[in-house]
Amino acid sequence: MFSEGMEFGFYDQAEQNANRAFELYEDGEMSEALEQLDTALEINPANSAWHFDKALALDSIHRFDDAIAAYELALDLNPEDLEILNSLAVDYTRTGQYDRAIEFFEHIEQLDPTFEPGYCNRIIAYTEMGLHDKAEEMFYLAQQIDADCALCYYNIGNSLYVRGLYRKAVGCWIKTAELEPTHPQINYRVAQAYWYDGDHEHAREFFLEEMRNNPGDLDVIFDFGLFLLEKGEIEAAKEKFHRILEFNPGHAGALFYVGEVALNMGDFERAVDFYDSALRYDDTLSGPYYRLAQYALSERKHQKARAYLLSELRNTCDNADLLVSIGSMFLNMAGRQEHSSEVGDFVEQNLEEITCEQDLDHAMHCLFQAVDIDEHHTHAYYYLGLVNAFKGYWEDACDFFNHALECDPDHGRTLTDYAKVCAILGHYDMAQEHLRHAMAVSSEQPGLRVLRLEIMLRQTLGTLVPLTKWFKGMTKCFPKK
Repeated sequence: MFSEGMEFGFYDQAEQNANRAFELYEDGEMSEALEQLDTALEINPANSAWHFDKALALDSIHRFDDAIAAYELALDLNPEDLEILNSLAVDYTRTGQYDRAIEFFEHIEQLDPTFEPGYCNRIIAYTEMGLHDKAEEMFYLAQQIDADCALCYYNIGNSLYVRGLYRKAVGCWIKTAELEPTHPQINYRVAQAYWYDGDHEHAREFFLEEMRNNPGDLDVIFDFGLFLLEKGEIEAAKEKFHRILEFNPGHAGALFYVGEVALNMGDFERAVDFYDSALRYDDTLSGPYYRLAQYALSERKHQKARAYLLSELRNTCDNADLLVSIGSMFLNMAGRQEHSSEVGDFVEQNLEEITCEQDLDHAMHCLFQAVDIDEHHTHAYYYLGLVNAFKGYWEDACDFFNHALECDPDHGRTLTDYAKVCAILGHYDMAQEHLRHAMAVSSEQPGLRVLRLEIMLRQTLGTLVPLTKWFKGMTKCFPKK
């Protein structure tokens, strides 16, 4: 009798721990809720519902891998529970295990074809996989079961947004807001879609609506600051970034863009201070190292600029324009290497030549990365042509200049430098043809008439004009931004 009563008492205590965990979960005290659930599960590890509750609590604090483990324990105890299967499939999607997620969603469909969340959440998985036709198929299947599912409209809106179908995404998200006015950040998502669609008036309206509803949402304030910065409303943008810093003084993104505002106003030293501060809080942030490199280069501090650029490249960079600009800066430094002709400076000259070669290699690496991201990037091909011209690989330079002209037949700098390479190779007719084209599209580009005369003299007098030195002046081509 005693042992039976003691066992009952233990299980009663476990129930109390589980109930207390639910109260703590409702109050948002997740760590304490997890402690209570762990205590309950130590007493009764065979309770599927408590494993499920633990997984939900872990999901709420974004510990998705741990949540998956808890869901799997719950599923072992209750293999055909649709809610467990669905939640597990959602977390497989969150952690990039898409094939596993689809497998579970399909299993749900076999168990109960009328279980609407199994279609609704599968929209997300297919969107992440880039299978947008399948995502739409899931949306229509879900609609047949529940035509008023706000989450379905939200999820298919994400699929449309990713494809650049911003107006259609807006329509879906506005429907979400009608069905569920409290859906998190729904006005913010509508604002983003309008912004990228170029409808700035409606974008501003929905940004302001979101901030009225959630005045402390720093993500929304930050994006609205970027929106204002893009619109040229510098003071308004500055106010938004400073507001973020009042809530969170260590917000690296806000510090960076306050630096951008200072840079825009010509206060370079203050901008540098903000960039340094941003990196103190997040040294993986894209942008500050690049700006610091630009400033160092403007001060002719090439070693420091080089170190900043390499740090920028160590961070994930998937912006083709930024990579092209970084490549052009390495090219700039390579072009400014001055080799001494004094015998006593032989070691220094060799070091400069090595550094120059390394800068060219870094430039080429950046530019090839840019082409991988955007195979139609005119400036990436143009600068690749310059790198090869600088190395003396004239035929390769021609190939890259050709690629640049395929992207933009009227690109004046490519036409001009292509003419120089053609002249070096002795292809004078082609050189003159490219130069005539350059003069037609870039009549204001300085030096074209002088260059034309030099090519004519080269053709007439042979090696009188040292054309190979033309590419020592290519550092002037590096953009300000």
